[in-house]
Amino acid sequence: MEPPEGDAEMLAGPDPELAATMGFSGFGKKARTFDLEAMFEQTRRTAVERSRKVLEAREREKEEQAEKELKSRHADSSASASSATGVGSTLKPRDTASSESEDSSDEELIGPSMQSQTSAQGPVGGDDDDDDEEFIGPPLPPGFKDSDDDDTEEEDNNPVKKIPDSHEITLQHGTKTVSALGLDPSGARLITGGYDYDVKFWDFAGMDASLQAFRSLQPCECHQIKSLQYSSTGDVILVVSGNSQAKVLDRDGFPVMECIKGDQYIVDMTNTKGHTAMLNSGCWHPKIKEEFLTCSNDGTVRTWDVNNEKKHKSVFKPRSVQGKRVIPTTCTYSRDGKLIAAGCQDGSIQIWDRNMSVHTKFHCRQAHAPGTDTSCLAFSYDGTALASRGGDDTLKMWDIRQFKKPLHSAERLSSFFPMTDCCFSPDDKILVTGTSVKKGGGSGKLFFFDRETFQKLYEIEVTDASVVRCLWHPKLNQIMVGTGNGLAKVYYDPVKSQRGAKLCVVKTKRKERQAETLTQDYIITPHALPMFREPRQRSTRKQLEKDRLDPMKSHKPEPPVAGPGRGGRVGTHGGTLSSYIVKNIALDKTDDSNPREAILRHAKEAEENPYWVAPAYAKTQPKTVFAEVEPEDDETDKPEWKKRKI
Repeated sequence: MEPPEGDAEMLAGPDPELAATMGFSGFGKKARTFDLEAMFEQTRRTAVERSRKVLEAREREKEEQAEKELKSRHADSSASASSATGVGSTLKPRDTASSESEDSSDEELIGPSMQSQTSAQGPVGGDDDDDDEEFIGPPLPPGFKDSDDDDTEEEDNNPVKKIPDSHEITLQHGTKTVSALGLDPSGARLITGGYDYDVKFWDFAGMDASLQAFRSLQPCECHQIKSLQYSSTGDVILVVSGNSQAKVLDRDGFPVMECIKGDQYIVDMTNTKGHTAMLNSGCWHPKIKEEFLTCSNDGTVRTWDVNNEKKHKSVFKPRSVQGKRVIPTTCTYSRDGKLIAAGCQDGSIQIWDRNMSVHTKFHCRQAHAPGTDTSCLAFSYDGTALASRGGDDTLKMWDIRQFKKPLHSAERLSSFFPMTDCCFSPDDKILVTGTSVKKGGGSGKLFFFDRETFQKLYEIEVTDASVVRCLWHPKLNQIMVGTGNGLAKVYYDPVKSQRGAKLCVVKTKRKERQAETLTQDYIITPHALPMFREPRQRSTRKQLEKDRLDPMKSHKPEPPVAGPGRGGRVGTHGGTLSSYIVKNIALDKTDDSNPREAILRHAKEAEENPYWVAPAYAKTQPKTVFAEVEPEDDETDKPEWKKRKI
């Protein structure tokens, strides 16, 4: 039995007017509950139904088209009968498909079926079923090939196309050799160091087309910079110079730590706390951000911790065949940081386990010619190969597991510097190094070798000086080169390279803003009397315009006179007492050696125009009579003893 209307309202809740006044618009309504499973089931059924209808419509279109073709071809009754049977046969798959879709409705996916996708792409064949790749969109025209696929295939076959050298920029470090290059891991900043003791900082994002360094400093005073490297996190820089103490700077060039100098009078280098002779090279640990490595002429390779500058962490001492001390000229970590490798002056390459400093794990005694400085060691990115650049003009590739013979070797690559580089490309397939030239002996080149075959793939003529440093950054895909004439070049490709040099070449040079005049500072004195208070300057521009109209303020000051006729004015003598004396007395050329003649010189003027003495004595004094000058006797005929001695 249903309740009456009034009771129904009472059950529904309070009066709606009361609800409106109280601010509860949905007062008394029951919350809706959503049955998610029912909704999903409803959606699935709708999608299945829709896809089935689409399939049926397409099948009908195909049937009609087939009937038209058959009618046009066969006009007789037998042909029409056969066409009817064909229609019946085409109807069967449709029915089976529909029945299958109804039976297996639980397993079907929502959306259009695979048949509709394949029919949209083109005719279905046996070969197309085998293809795993499905393409979205309309079918490609016949004979069309995807250009991107062709380009990638060509690049894989031809590694030269991966070298980014279509464009270049030149950074002017100085006039002397750029002996060190460093790029932070993100590729935003480049640092260059040289034989002129300078370290310069270049910020690609902050530079404009004028390509100026934003900071220059001399962290090691009068020592050549040997090596620069950012740590794995990019927040500190290792500076290795010609002295015995390596330095660590932060990103902006401020000192963080300096390694301690060892005691040079202790024979055993293990007992000294630091290096005692000139450093040769250094690098950061690839995994541990606080650890770095240095090697020195004292015959040791030492590891350090940034947080402890008072003593090294461990010491590695390379030895010759006879067990004598030998100087390491370069050192590096392996890519995983477990091995430490050093190239030595006796031509050997010695590799230690980082945790065991006594005996070498791998060594090759005759890696390069004895007595030549091995200038660089570089591990490949996969960690299986080691490249070495020797002072004997060679570049060699090694497998450290079979360390007796090099895998490949390239010769006649001249090297005059103890820090000539070699490095791997980011894809690990190309090895790069530079060559040195004498002054006027041609251009220094950058050579690219295939890692597998060691064939020379490519070369770049850099400049008419030696190529010392080279660096191929994996993130930027740009090649940095340091040369013997103070240049740092950056090679890049607008398509293949990222950021880096591409950021600064597009920026126009900033115009320098010069202040026209120096304006005085406005002094605010709020409690001063009005007669002493300065008028408030509204703006500098208006004040300059007012000053320009004032003839006194805009009058150009007269330049000082130096000598007669300078600056468009005639020089005035006699401005000072000394100049008056010089003009009137010192420069007077009259000869006063005969006083009588000096007085008689003014006799005629005094007679014609008497002024002082003559008028006073005119009535009392007789007329002046001057003695006549007797001609001097010629003394040439007189004997020598009678001549008057002057």
